[in-house]
Amino acid sequence: MNLSDDDIHRRLEALRLEHRDLDDVIVRIDAETVANQLQVQRLKKRKLVLKDEIVRLEAQLYPDIIA
Repeated sequence: MNLSDDDIHRRLEALRLEHRDLDDVIVRIDAETVANQLQVQRLKKRKLVLKDEIVRLEAQLYPDIIA
């Protein structure tokens, strides 16, 4: 599936927003005295998936140019 640059930019913004939101949730859960470690682990895994998707989309927008 080929996305337009505008589609990629919109998707990147949505992924970055979700990634930042997960940071906030993880910090809040970790701050609780009885943190749910399984939930924290799942959120961190989701963050990694988002980061991978962000990197993949950025590579589509800005491919490496070998001189």
